[in-house]
Amino acid sequence: MRNLLIILIFTFLSNSIVAQDTLTMRSGENIIVKIIEVGSTEVKYKKTINLNGPIYSSIKSDILFIHYENGSIDDFSSLKIESSRSDENQFNQGYNDASKYYKSYKLAGTAVFFTSAFPLYGWFLGVSPALLLSSASPLDENLDYPDLNLMKNEQYARGYKTQAKNIKRKKIIRNYISGLVTCVGLSGLMISALSPN
Repeated sequence: MRNLLIILIFTFLSNSIVAQDTLTMRSGENIIVKIIEVGSTEVKYKKTINLNGPIYSSIKSDILFIHYENGSIDDFSSLKIESSRSDENQFNQGYNDASKYYKSYKLAGTAVFFTSAFPLYGWFLGVSPALLLSSASPLDENLDYPDLNLMKNEQYARGYKTQAKNIKRKKIIRNYISGLVTCVGLSGLMISALSPN
């Protein structure tokens, strides 16, 4: 009876291990996955070690074969390997889209302006937030990207985030300088109002 139970458990486990899809990449790597979608240019999948985790995607030209759990095979070996030119185009598109859509720097810029515009002490109070906020990358939820699917492309996301950080940094520095000018003006007004002349 005990041996029968061990055989049944072993059979169940071996079936669950075999019942997986396998991506064979051009690099020679085999990845055990659960295929979600095979699109026109990419394949979306979840890794079997974390089926509740994120959905990954690979460009079809990076994949040689998909071996499905039912035994069928999709062969992508005849696809032309995408050039780095395509990556450059995606990076540039992300960079340009950030110039168009990224607007969430306003809160950080306004905070820096008001701390640096404080009369007499603004130059001192504003420098810390200006340095900290201008060196930090924007949070993902503040990126204002036009389409989540575009951000799944690594090159597009890198271009978008690079330009968003540049925009944020320039706006914060501009607001710090504007705040300093305001600080000097307000300080001059306060000193002249308090002087006995």
